[in-house]
Amino acid sequence: MKFSRIDLLTLLISLFILNSCKNQDAIGLGVNSSNQINGAMVDTSTIVVNTLPEDSVVTSGLAKSPLGYFIDPVLGTSQADLATSLSLPGGAAYSLPPGTINIDSVRLVISFADGFYGDSIESVYKINVYQLNEKYINGTTYYNTKKWNYNSSSLLGTLTFNARTHDSVKIFNIIPAAPDTLISVQPEIRVPVNPSFIVNNLLNADGNTLSSNTIFQNNIKGLYITIDKTKTTGSAGIFMIKADTLAVYYRAVNGATIDTGQAYMPISNMTSAITHTYTPAVQSALNNTASSNGTFYLQGLAGLKAKISFPGLLKNLRSNLLKKDSDLILNRAELVITPVAGSNIPYTALPKLTMYTLDLALQPTLLQDASTLDPRYGGVNVFGGFYSYATQNYHFVITAFLQDLLLGKTVDRGTYIAPVDITNTTSVDYLETPEVAARTIAVGTNKNSPYRITLNIIYTKIPKAN
Repeated sequence: MKFSRIDLLTLLISLFILNSCKNQDAIGLGVNSSNQINGAMVDTSTIVVNTLPEDSVVTSGLAKSPLGYFIDPVLGTSQADLATSLSLPGGAAYSLPPGTINIDSVRLVISFADGFYGDSIESVYKINVYQLNEKYINGTTYYNTKKWNYNSSSLLGTLTFNARTHDSVKIFNIIPAAPDTLISVQPEIRVPVNPSFIVNNLLNADGNTLSSNTIFQNNIKGLYITIDKTKTTGSAGIFMIKADTLAVYYRAVNGATIDTGQAYMPISNMTSAITHTYTPAVQSALNNTASSNGTFYLQGLAGLKAKISFPGLLKNLRSNLLKKDSDLILNRAELVITPVAGSNIPYTALPKLTMYTLDLALQPTLLQDASTLDPRYGGVNVFGGFYSYATQNYHFVITAFLQDLLLGKTVDRGTYIAPVDITNTTSVDYLETPEVAARTIAVGTNKNSPYRITLNIIYTKIPKAN
């Protein structure tokens, strides 16, 4: 008996714990009525979805910045170039080492961040480095649409390389007055830069220039980094880059003493200039705003998003389900989006999407189901938007949003589906971002496809009291 009580208690506790855990398949707006009438419906005919270009997006001050050139066989070509600042060693006033300085080598160090998208096997990349003709102004907000003025006739550095974004690199660590040592560093590429660039702008700079990082940056302007489209082979790809440095390796001859040294010129600020050139199929979808798209396109790098609406759904619900003698409660409303079969081979679908709407000022804002300010919010995983490799689709739970539309508590001023990065796991992102480069080709309202976009609704009709 003693053991039976323990087993029963354990079972009850387990049931309480399991019942408190939330997942996307168990969330809805609950009701408690003894005479309720339950029902379900699958809506495809009243959904309207259209492909739209993303708005311009801020590309300065990011944790990671896109750089690359990618030829997508379905969407077209995308290119992301980098404009960067360049600082004196230490980012402040700088004094040259004593003695005669001879430059051994200069390397532009570019570190990889997570998020590469493209061909990492067959494509060979060529990167070029130039000097800006206009100053990169630290603290300025730059957008992806800015066209940078750089000295394209004077190549400072170049490197042909393969995409090895997760392979560590071995380099020599220069130790003054001691033997150099070989060390392993994070995945990066090291672009050889013409030493004359450092001789002219650092070693031969006057004392006034070296006395202030601001004056130095006024003179040097900054760097422009781009993938050479003419010398890059294959479909190529887009890299995500972290701010890094220009490493200068030198020999100092001071009397009878000869020693090696290194100076690091920080690249603490960068921004991406992004361009897209679309195929006729995508351009046709962009041009079609009069009717729903049978196929719609979602693309990172501030590329493409989709506008979605349900113009006939609320009318049908009110006319067919809402009667004078009853109320309607949506227990669960789930939007299901499926990529076109085979479209994620060899390039995978976006790992995560978001869904948002516009507020009274026509600014992006969270749906009720995604907002921590709404008591019906169930969490990031419940709201959804993650690509499921098991089911090969995306799910959004938008019960509260549609319930408020049904009751007239909110107005649909524009609702959108767009790419977001997977980095944030604690809240729902809803602003466009250039920090993800993937894309998804999704089935829209194609009546001939069993995988067309679908809204699954479970509802309850509750009779009104007389």
